[in-house]
Amino acid sequence: MIPAFNEAEALPSFLAEIRASFAAVGRSVTLIVVDDASTDDTSSAAAPLADVVRAPVNRGHGPTALAAYAEGLRSGAGTIVHVDGDGQFYGDDIARVAVALDRAEADVVHGVRRGRTDPWFRRCLSGLVRFAVMLLCGRSVPDVNTPLRAYHPDTLQLLVDGVPDGALVPHVHFSIAEARERLRVRYVSVESIPRRGAVSQGTMWGAGRTRVVLPPGRLVRFAARAFAELWRVDIRGPRRGRARISGRDAALRG
Repeated sequence: MIPAFNEAEALPSFLAEIRASFAAVGRSVTLIVVDDASTDDTSSAAAPLADVVRAPVNRGHGPTALAAYAEGLRSGAGTIVHVDGDGQFYGDDIARVAVALDRAEADVVHGVRRGRTDPWFRRCLSGLVRFAVMLLCGRSVPDVNTPLRAYHPDTLQLLVDGVPDGALVPHVHFSIAEARERLRVRYVSVESIPRRGAVSQGTMWGAGRTRVVLPPGRLVRFAARAFAELWRVDIRGPRRGRARISGRDAALRG
């Protein structure tokens, strides 16, 4: 499941690499790209290698990730893997995460990013979210918002049911629910690589800037809205549809 926005340049090689990596481990794969109303040729670039679902309007990353998960659940696949369309992972690592879900007898597998070269403010924000999750759940999650994840459909459905429609940060909500319910989570170390294509940074950081010294205003506003959402959904508000899977072992570490 691949949410994408304006990724026409990177998607063809990225999708081909994913297909080759799954073939190398003897796994078949169906690629589904959810195009968040891109203004470039994302849909047509992805169409030869993936099933494409194009949103009628741009909704942002969080809602598009949830739409991608919904497509995965509708597909009937036994393993549902999510990865962003910006190509910041190697295909071999994506395949390893998928294979680990069965081999580790886990409910969830997270691809934990190593070698990230994010601006200082993004590292601070990630650290703050990780610390907040540890306080909330009493359990450390190495990469709270990683977009590379693998789920069994039944586990994913329970998590999706607990997240509001249009959530800004669904993966953070998922990580909190997984930790609270003591789901069997396997952490697989994967390499984080630069964004593929001419623009090396995501749209949240501004178009094409090679060096960002101060956090963009758009990011500051997004972070404020995201923390308000976490407060409303995971701290103060009722946790709808929380995954209640009993008899789980302690988290598995890879």
